[in-house]
Amino acid sequence: MSGFLTTHVLDTARGQPAEGVQIALFRLGETGVERIARAVTNADGRTDTPILPAAGFAPGRYELVFSVGAYFRATGQAGAEPVFLDEVPVRFGISDASSHYHVPLLISPYGYSTYRGS
Repeated sequence: MSGFLTTHVLDTARGQPAEGVQIALFRLGETGVERIARAVTNADGRTDTPILPAAGFAPGRYELVFSVGAYFRATGQAGAEPVFLDEVPVRFGISDASSHYHVPLLISPYGYSTYRGS
């Protein structure tokens, strides 16, 4: 049985899912960094499919980069330029190839948090 990786973005300032956030997923290896996926959040703040499905899932080091600055501009929350948060990188490790890893991001224009969800 192979695992998979999902994510979602919640706008805590507005109290709703963050639709339209662009996300890039990178694999961090000994020979460098490789972008392996791109996605955009839907109306529920999630990607339509796992950002790393079972077919490409493997233990290792990864980084999700959430382009929240464009989202804040689009929703009128950006404030003065340059925005305080533009891209939020989240580095994490996958050690169990059979597990579901869920990495959500909770955002506001001036802060964020993340955790390993279920």
